[in-house]
Amino acid sequence: MDIDDLQERHHSGNVATMHDATAEHHGDGLAIESHGAELTHAELKAASDRFAGGLAGLGVDDGDVLLLFLPNCPQYIIASLGAFKAGVPVSPVNPQYKGRELSYQLEDSGAEAVLTHEALRPRLDDVLDDLDRSVSVITVGDEVREADTAFEAVEGEPVTVDADGDDVALLPYTSGTTGQPKGVRLTHRNFRAQLCSTLATSTTDLDAEAVRSLVWLPLYHITGFTHTAFQPLVGGGAVFMRSPANWDADAAMSLVEEEAITHYVGVTAMYVDMVESESFGDYDLTSLVSAGEGGAKMSVAVQEAFEDETGVDISEGYGLTETNGATHAQTGSTYGLRHGTIGQPLRHTDCRVVDEHGEEVSVGEEGELLVRGPQVMQGYHDMPEKTEHAFTEAGFFRTGDIARRDDDNYYEIVDRKKHVIVSAGYNIYPSEVEALVNEHEAVAESAVVGIPDDRRNEVPKAFVVPARGVEPGEDVTEEAVKQFVLEEIAEYKHPREVAFVDELPRTASGKIKKYQLRDGE
Repeated sequence: MDIDDLQERHHSGNVATMHDATAEHHGDGLAIESHGAELTHAELKAASDRFAGGLAGLGVDDGDVLLLFLPNCPQYIIASLGAFKAGVPVSPVNPQYKGRELSYQLEDSGAEAVLTHEALRPRLDDVLDDLDRSVSVITVGDEVREADTAFEAVEGEPVTVDADGDDVALLPYTSGTTGQPKGVRLTHRNFRAQLCSTLATSTTDLDAEAVRSLVWLPLYHITGFTHTAFQPLVGGGAVFMRSPANWDADAAMSLVEEEAITHYVGVTAMYVDMVESESFGDYDLTSLVSAGEGGAKMSVAVQEAFEDETGVDISEGYGLTETNGATHAQTGSTYGLRHGTIGQPLRHTDCRVVDEHGEEVSVGEEGELLVRGPQVMQGYHDMPEKTEHAFTEAGFFRTGDIARRDDDNYYEIVDRKKHVIVSAGYNIYPSEVEALVNEHEAVAESAVVGIPDDRRNEVPKAFVVPARGVEPGEDVTEEAVKQFVLEEIAEYKHPREVAFVDELPRTASGKIKKYQLRDGE
């Protein structure tokens, strides 16, 4: 069954009906595998039906919010589908969060219930004690407190609310690198449009049930949730689920070989770990037909090593929490993959690249990327002023990213607007410098930030992770890296300082915490 059949058969605004259609056609097919435990599509549908019916018995009604505070596990998918069916928006939470972060999201979202795991349950104690209202707690695991409800006990007669397309389905929160995190209102229409659009870009000839996606990205993150999990599931494929807290490059490569994984999306650090592993090359990775990457540009050496070993080109895409995932993808683009770009916009997605006055710039020129499409959020939760500022009068969302496009409408992300280094009046885009530093044979990866300078306001500094087996000071020096860059780009762009580090600080989703590097944390 293709995506057009899904759309034709189910007109309900509720996005969960997309998987109901899948279960009709692929009921006996594998849907989820997690450490040996398996669920078929029919079993997944039945479990989500029971969960949907059980929410009302806990006092969680249509429009109430369910907080998802648990690691990657089958219950994450079951509960999400069930909540969609019941008209209950789900608000994913980073399982690494502690009291203050948990408290903020619980309060701000107004969640009526929390789904958690027995290993994480103690972190809720103080948060719930300080809350001035009661919240139902559902716990996954064998050790369930008397006041809580076991996940298996949340069951009732199947129900599917005929949700309006503009009803909120997902309420994820931005990372909050500047100010408090913002709740992002993603509707059933947003999610449906995203799944339909990204499924339509598939260029593989695999039968639906032959798709086997490795889910090692966190499900609380929009890429993990939308693209590595729900996209293959609604298409009839299977997801193999592991916890990011237990990331292991050798285990990942072994799983690809043993389970004939066909689709994998990882952040740059994951690919670096695999290529840098002493066991790289010992595993058969040729079952892969699609390998995706995001979070940061990887070094040319890492990319080439992975592609040579697997025979699969790593494809890049682009998207945000506010766009429910991708707005651009190399996969499905008119002229195929073009490394260094994010590909072309997905269907139904309009884009503009504009200057500081909001005027569209010419092909090849840099400016802020604006996007508009059915996958773009409804707005920020309870933040009307920030919502208004986030959109232009024509309804384009301001991404905050600097981009340029070529004559074939392939886009390239130059850098984050807030990362631009202004040195003596010149704009320096760290990603350009990083890409060049990463070409050095002694470099595994790098990050460039601006540091204060009395004369030039700020100048670039490069933090460099040496390649495996390279000893800083002996095999490569700071001056050697500086000179390597200086020979290739304008003098004002080259890093005035180079620091060798064992690793770069990252968020759980793989993004480099540049503020920590800049502030010396």
